[in-house]
Amino acid sequence: MPNPKRRHSKTRTAKRRTHQVAGTPTLSTCGTTGETHLRHRAYKVGDDLMYRGKVVATKASEE
Repeated sequence: MPNPKRRHSKTRTAKRRTHQVAGTPTLSTCGTTGETHLRHRAYKVGDDLMYRGKVVATKASEE
């Protein structure tokens, strides 16, 4: 495996890394509630926690 003879400069390294940028996250719309949310993540609708169109957890009402 070949190795570099000399160290790469900070400028050269920075030029290469300028193109490595995080993309925008993909959003989805729930078919049940119509909420817009991040894909593969649970999301809140009112006091309910939803995932894949189903209620996963509800907040206990304090009376």
